Amino acid sequence: MLLLGSIALLIKRPALGLTHRDWLVIAAMLAYATVSMLEAWWDGQGTPGLDKPSRFLLAIPAMLLVMAYPPRLSWLWAGLTLGAIGAGGWAGWQKLVEGEWRATGYTYVIQFGNLSMLLGILCLAGLGWAWVQPRRVPWLALLLVGALMGMLGSLFSGSRGGWVGLPFVLLVLYRGYGRHLPGLVKGTVLVAIVAGASLVYALPQTGVQSRVNQAFDDVSRYVSGESLTSSVGARFEMWKGASQLILEKPLIGWGDNGYQEGMQALADEGVIHPFVTRYGHAHNEFIDAWAKRGLIGLVVLLALYLIPMKFFARHLDSPDLELRSLAVAGVLLSVAYIDFGLSQAFLTHNSGVMMFAFWLAVLWGSFAVRSRA
Repeated sequence: MLLLGSIALLIKRPALGLTHRDWLVIAAMLAYATVSMLEAWWDGQGTPGLDKPSRFLLAIPAMLLVMAYPPRLSWLWAGLTLGAIGAGGWAGWQKLVEGEWRATGYTYVIQFGNLSMLLGILCLAGLGWAWVQPRRVPWLALLLVGALMGMLGSLFSGSRGGWVGLPFVLLVLYRGYGRHLPGLVKGTVLVAIVAGASLVYALPQTGVQSRVNQAFDDVSRYVSGESLTSSVGARFEMWKGASQLILEKPLIGWGDNGYQEGMQALADEGVIHPFVTRYGHAHNEFIDAWAKRGLIGLVVLLALYLIPMKFFARHLDSPDLELRSLAVAGVLLSVAYIDFGLSQAFLTHNSGVMMFAFWLAVLWGSFAVRSRA
């Protein structure tokens, strides 16, 4: 809908007044899409290889539309909240009512859990905006419920990758909001976080304790050589194989097809377990990008995350809480995806690409206009 709406830009031709920051964010999106498309072309992937990177190109006019006609922030935060409540509610139904071992939503379990977590932490970013609204209490309550439900969706999914980055999420929230709170409030929040985490770990219904224990067991069995194909062990094998491929072609990479052929060759030679050749990526965004698109692929991936994050972060101290809330959300978007990318090649999935590209478009478009005022 945003893309279709951007046709209005061609008709009305509003003055956008793009700054150098806007151009750099657009350049990061364009560079990532271009490098990925070039890889698809020389690797012989055909038009299917153009699908996911094209979403970053399509998000650019959507971003320009948001800049030209910025939405009310009440709609943005309300939409995030409803999305988080929907994700958490559906996960709770699958886990507690249907008796599923791990809630999957309508996508693969890892994507569902991590994107539910993303919605939850973005709700926390909106607390600064809610604080300065005339109806402060209802908005604060709604956003906190959204945050809780989004995180519950992640917990019920058992997707551990999203949990690893929570300390960094808390650091961003502290940088944006926590430093300005009284000492008593800081202490209360800290106690609540520790108590909540302990309760989540202790309750067997959440499945967190079993997933954490399983991770330690997977590592132990991998080190001992007992199992190379567990959830964690298979990742170690994939990273070992992909690292070997990087050493052979560090600058230009192997391409997606070449990566799979290279991993199969390593399995045939006994370097890695044959089990991991069934996966088309390395289950690590950064290793996967380097292995397939070479050093330039890694650089444009880092630019995609770090350039917007740098500009958002400059306003984490803004006296305008509405602007600061967008800055916090923008930083958290990149922080979350960097975290997700440590154990999953998140941008190889349609849901991962769409959520990052278009939330970046909406958040940056809303932020850029207000930061110029």
